[in-house]
Amino acid sequence: MSGKPRGERHIGLLNGFAAYGMWGLFPLFFPLLKPADPFEVLAHRMVWSLVAVALALLVIRRWRWAAELLRQPRKLALIAVASAVIAVNWGVYIWAVNNDRVVEASLGYFINPLVTIAMGVLLLKERLRPVQWAAVGVGFAAVLVLTIGYGRPPWISLILAFSFATYGLVKKKVNLGGLESLAAETAIQFLPALAYLLWLSADGGSTFTTEGPGHAALLATTGLVTALPLVCFGAAAIRVPLSTLGLLQYLAPVFQFLLGVLYFREAMPPERWAGFALVWLALTLLTADAWRSARRTAKALRAETGSPSVTIATGSAVQNADSVVPGPDPVDARP
Repeated sequence: MSGKPRGERHIGLLNGFAAYGMWGLFPLFFPLLKPADPFEVLAHRMVWSLVAVALALLVIRRWRWAAELLRQPRKLALIAVASAVIAVNWGVYIWAVNNDRVVEASLGYFINPLVTIAMGVLLLKERLRPVQWAAVGVGFAAVLVLTIGYGRPPWISLILAFSFATYGLVKKKVNLGGLESLAAETAIQFLPALAYLLWLSADGGSTFTTEGPGHAALLATTGLVTALPLVCFGAAAIRVPLSTLGLLQYLAPVFQFLLGVLYFREAMPPERWAGFALVWLALTLLTADAWRSARRTAKALRAETGSPSVTIATGSAVQNADSVVPGPDPVDARP
């Protein structure tokens, strides 16, 4: 990444901040869509996201991948799974925000890297270093503390974290670009979502035509709100190291957490603070270990190749002694 001009890196950083900043500010957007219930909002997001992404692909004339995808039934099946998982993620997040659970929703994205690592061990048989095991253990302790604090398991956080991690795992198998992947996933969602909206309108439960043009326009902007951070992320991903993006991804849950505590005034009793502190400790251990491992690997590669700079993916990486395997691509799965 050292070959990139400084101006390009600055543009990449600005786009990265913009992408994760917009994702972090989503709790301010979804309440504006009331009185639409979460299911109606979710259906509109599916429909209008396809419209927005299709227009973007039309502008950049990037359609060849679609014909290739149609000839690969296994990939289509994986995209259908990804589409279902992200629908669950979006729906739960929208419900959480509109039901005063912003802090609990933010927790889901804090613990997602830990869930990703656990899935790597259980499903992909990956080996962890001692510090990574410690981070997972601290994360598990955090969930226990939060379960005691809430008086129940933090289901919203767990569903968001596991759906995000599952989505990332499936996306790695599909190996499509951000815009292309979102277009394929929302194309699968489109007909069921449109059918639901038509049924809702016929049943008299739709707010799209009954709450005025401003409300209808806001529902239509759910597609733009989904696609715009994706475009910014794509601009960042080609200009800055993955290690930087791995650190930037924590901006979104930090913003959400701050909004939940400071703006929405959600309760944070001592045991909840303790649980979050354990989560943050686990993430600190994980990030520091990934960064240290990346520096060692880069140094070894420089010694072998004589290259002045090598970028290694870190952030929420799941790493073993022989390889560096990035965590899930955060681009499409954000709320």
